[in-house]
Amino acid sequence: MYDVVIIGAGINGSAMAYELTQKGKKVALFDMAGIASGGSGAAGAFISPKFSKEGELKELIHDAFVYSMKFYESHFAHLLKKSPLLHIAKDEKDSQTLKYYKLHTDLQLKSLPAKFQKNLQNQALEQESVFLEAGVVHAKLMCEALSKSTTFFQQEVKSLVYADGSWIINESYTAKDVVLATGAYKTLLHEPYIELRGVWGHRIDIKTSTHNRFSIHQFVSVSPEIDGVTAIGATHNVHYHPQKNKEPYNIESGRAELLQKALKSMKLEDIEVIKDYTGLRSGSFDYMPLIGQVVMSQETLACCKKKVRVKRPDYANFLYYPNLYMINGNGGYGFVLAPYLAKMLSEKIVSDKEINPRLSPARFFARWAKKLT
Repeated sequence: MYDVVIIGAGINGSAMAYELTQKGKKVALFDMAGIASGGSGAAGAFISPKFSKEGELKELIHDAFVYSMKFYESHFAHLLKKSPLLHIAKDEKDSQTLKYYKLHTDLQLKSLPAKFQKNLQNQALEQESVFLEAGVVHAKLMCEALSKSTTFFQQEVKSLVYADGSWIINESYTAKDVVLATGAYKTLLHEPYIELRGVWGHRIDIKTSTHNRFSIHQFVSVSPEIDGVTAIGATHNVHYHPQKNKEPYNIESGRAELLQKALKSMKLEDIEVIKDYTGLRSGSFDYMPLIGQVVMSQETLACCKKKVRVKRPDYANFLYYPNLYMINGNGGYGFVLAPYLAKMLSEKIVSDKEINPRLSPARFFARWAKKLT
């Protein structure tokens, strides 16, 4: 009997595992392919803010960036590479956004030193940019470290049944609470309102004679050199999905795209691609993550239809699966958001601390229910 079972061992599931075990919970972590075997393992794992003007997502990622930098430095400093980040505008619209960002952010910005400019392409130097302290973590090793104190099962969860106050997993394991951290892959819950965008990611590790000490974000992200290796990634391909496309992903084409985009920003010489990482990450259709309890759609419609189809429904009137939660939809900011969101959700599970309803999966149920005739 476990206190909590987590399904999915990417950065969300691993961060949840860490928070819950730190709070004294007995936790089991399930993944059909291994820890960080999907989109999280293929991530560039850059820790950076969102460079936009305003909005809920920008503010959420700002807070998560500040929190996560401290979190990684305090608990996993050996897996964090603190390094400056240079974010370069892609076009004139992006340039205007960066100008606005620099005037309104409370983060400490810096001037780009001349010694960092020698590896940049002239066209990159001519664009508006932001330079600040940030970092990058080792994706797979970080997920493994976060989940170290759990019991890990590399197996697919094929059955999930609630009976007598507990969840039964694969007819063999029981837990009081279950957390779904399955990303954009299919789950056992067939709730029509939960739709996630699958975004295919591809990262390459390279060796190059060009030595680089900071992260560069423009058309693609390039990491600082760590132990002789530079990471480039990850591509965001919304058209490829491993469970939907008939043809396999073209690795060679993906590599070429990554290098072509990186070379728009940097002068990289004597390039040798040493490893490819690919995987599916998840994003929501309103770009905000989903954390919290999961609504039982048919049961809620049957009992509370009039309370659902109002302009601003009260989520407290919905019916929820007992002790079933999800954490998902981080998009390209998985390693920034996960520690911050996992802290929120673990406090909900352990202490019933309320989560901002704007992050609740219930918001998608409410929208879906209003569209029904």
